[in-house]
Amino acid sequence: MERACIHQRPQPRRSAGGEEAYLKECWPLVEKALGEAHIKASLDLIEGSITVHTTKKTFDPYAIVRARDLIKLLARSVPFEQAVRILQDDVACDIIKIGTLVRNRERFVKRRQRLIGPKGSTLKALELLTNCYVMAQGNTVSALGPFNGLKEVRKVVMDTMKNIHPIYNIKTLMIKRELSRDPELRVQSWERFLPKFRHKNLAKRREPKKKSVKKEYTPFPPSQPDSKVDMELATGEFFLRESVKKRKKMEEIKVKQAEALTKKQEERNKAFIPPKEKPLMKKTTKAPTEGKLDIEAIKEKVKKAKTKKLGAPPVNPAPPTNSTSNKKKKSKTKNKG
Repeated sequence: MERACIHQRPQPRRSAGGEEAYLKECWPLVEKALGEAHIKASLDLIEGSITVHTTKKTFDPYAIVRARDLIKLLARSVPFEQAVRILQDDVACDIIKIGTLVRNRERFVKRRQRLIGPKGSTLKALELLTNCYVMAQGNTVSALGPFNGLKEVRKVVMDTMKNIHPIYNIKTLMIKRELSRDPELRVQSWERFLPKFRHKNLAKRREPKKKSVKKEYTPFPPSQPDSKVDMELATGEFFLRESVKKRKKMEEIKVKQAEALTKKQEERNKAFIPPKEKPLMKKTTKAPTEGKLDIEAIKEKVKKAKTKKLGAPPVNPAPPTNSTSNKKKKSKTKNKG
């Protein structure tokens, strides 16, 4: 059996102790864990490298690949308690490189912090939903867990670097987790339950009202404008006498003054022009009668109205009778006598 050997250089840690001090402390535990799979490991602090290779007793051909993943995770500051899980059969790891996805360094730091969340809350929620251990440090994101969980973690990390907030993917993962518990929905599609988020920042840019039209590029500079002497030579004024030139200038000034006076007079006269009066009564067109009036029906309505006793007594009292007027006359004649 051929002997396989893999080297890995650890990334420098920013803490006070450093990555080398941590590896030196936990190295006996690493050797013990790899010794169970009959793989030998060596740590070279002078060169700054870790080497794993197979032995004669190694029976699992995939054990050397798991040992390689173990030293990769240790080199990326993953704690030993989590990194040892890679030696199990149902656990895999994924190292996502995010350093080259965003060009601007400030934007990259902001999006990485968005993935971590305040006090690591977003990463913790992602770990609970995917059953994976996730660690973001430097230009890589290390994930450790089952295969399905690693697939979701990679999707969330890549979308976050593409300026899609991780809360949207976390919300969909929560809904999927609830739907997976229902045995009836396992066969059906879950598209109707999953939320659909619209991208607000991908709308078309509004065009400005005033568009500046660019002029065509010409390698030649613009022609030099004509001077006053050139213009006078072209018109022939250069050869006139000074008295004639002065007369011409005075005439031009008088013409301009006359035009300005007429404009001012027109503006003053506008105030004396009366406005147009609106008509007092609008002409109304009489609606044509559709048919002849029913006179008999109107007569019946009037008769019914007379028979009904409605309202208070009439305002104009009835005239007095003849008997009462005669009595009043007799009383007046007696008083006179």
